[in-house]
Amino acid sequence: MSDDVQAEGAQAAPRADEGVQDLTAMVQNLMTQLQDKFQSMSDQIVARIDDMGTRVDELEKTLNMLIVQSGSEEK
Repeated sequence: MSDDVQAEGAQAAPRADEGVQDLTAMVQNLMTQLQDKFQSMSDQIVARIDDMGTRVDELEKTLNMLIVQSGSEEK
């Protein structure tokens, strides 16, 4: 009888190891997916900030031109 118990224990250990390995692989895959999504979102945010900076620069140039034009019209 003890041989049967030992045999079942020997079989259970590899199954448990496989379960742990499967869970580890699944968690690693999930973490990789999350990292990819965060990187993508970060890239999008940086691109939008750069775009906003460009627009602000263009707006500032336009305003300066309008100020210069309105100043020359007053004279």
